[in-house]
Amino acid sequence: MEANRPNILYIHSHDTGRYVQPYGYAIPTPRIQQLAEEGVLFRKAFCVGPTCSPSRAALLTGQCPHSAGMVGLAHRGFSLSDYGQHIIHALRAAGYYSALVGVQHVAAEAGTIGYDHVAAQKDDLAAKADPKDPEYRARTIVAAAEEFLAAPPDRPFFLSVGFFETHRVFQPVGQAEDARYCRPAAPIADMPETRADMAGFMSSARVLDRSIGQVLEALDRAGLAGNTLVICTADHGTAFPGMKCTLTDHGTGVMLMMRGPGEFTGGKVCDAMVTHMDIFPTICELLHIDRPEWLEGDSLMPLIRGETDEIHDEIHSEINYHACYDPHRAVRTRRWKYIRRFGDRARPLLPNLDDGPSKNLWLSHGWSERDLPEEYLFDLVFDPNEAANLADQPRCGQVLADMRERLDHWMKETDDPLLKGPVPAPSGAKVNDPDAVSPNEPTITVP
Repeated sequence: MEANRPNILYIHSHDTGRYVQPYGYAIPTPRIQQLAEEGVLFRKAFCVGPTCSPSRAALLTGQCPHSAGMVGLAHRGFSLSDYGQHIIHALRAAGYYSALVGVQHVAAEAGTIGYDHVAAQKDDLAAKADPKDPEYRARTIVAAAEEFLAAPPDRPFFLSVGFFETHRVFQPVGQAEDARYCRPAAPIADMPETRADMAGFMSSARVLDRSIGQVLEALDRAGLAGNTLVICTADHGTAFPGMKCTLTDHGTGVMLMMRGPGEFTGGKVCDAMVTHMDIFPTICELLHIDRPEWLEGDSLMPLIRGETDEIHDEIHSEINYHACYDPHRAVRTRRWKYIRRFGDRARPLLPNLDDGPSKNLWLSHGWSERDLPEEYLFDLVFDPNEAANLADQPRCGQVLADMRERLDHWMKETDDPLLKGPVPAPSGAKVNDPDAVSPNEPTITVP
């Protein structure tokens, strides 16, 4: 049975959201577009924690961040409760070889996770750093992936290939990007500085797209494409104000394309709400392996087989720590989004967004002084940008009560630590002063 099981190639990017060509944006990513046309594109895919480590942990363990224990950033001292719940261990029991190339972001050190093969990590990248070659990270990761695929193991493999792009600082703008003709991301005002900022994102997306294409070409050269499930996604929304580290769809919406055995072919487009937590159970069903008892997601296979139009009536997402503590929870249905803020801060926590021109624009116009409500309710049909908060509108009282109940039920069902009070950071974790402006300011070490 092992020999017939498909390989799994998990390709993931940083801070891309859905801002790629297959989702209709004027951001040329032809190789990602080709992957979508060959496989299945999920139009309404979401992460469950729009910060780097929590989102990846949810995908790789099939649990929401607080269930997995990953409530902050791995490189700042947060970790999974049990690395044995990482998907590679369930796959190892089914005869799979596991390999990691590039970004992982669920452990301070890659060796903690338990991969059989690890390449293109921090030391490798640091050794190849070249200020004259800003694409050295992508080149190094592609080369390591090509080397692995040229001499694959003699059994099925799980290969994780993680790219730094499209994280800030963006790649230098090239000839293919002209800021005069760029349109900023949805929540951002159209101004010269934000168009230039978006041009930088586009340059990084260009590098990401070419790199993904090179990895897929290596898969083809090795003769492995026909028996490999390719999963291509991003961790969360783009690093612009009102996106990354927010629970609107701008922060939680992600690209997700899958291609390979099990009917993941043909350029299908799926409009069902799905989350990163659904990928682990999908792999279990596809491979006919036992589903671990801790999984919280649902298999995508009924959607792929055309047996149903939806697998979720509601989905959930959360924020705990990014650069600093900012606890939020959300529930989304097809029509409505409800977000609740649990912290005692009534103003934006500025370190939770990476520095950049668009952030500077918001800061110069008083972003730091804007009050934050405790609750948000958005009508996703009439307000897809989630800009008009209806939580205080009497006409929405019944909807608000229903959404509150849905969120409360999920928090109790998953034993959310927020039910007991503020979520503590582990000893030794590094966090920013909530009154700071930048995540690059000196951090505080938790005693």
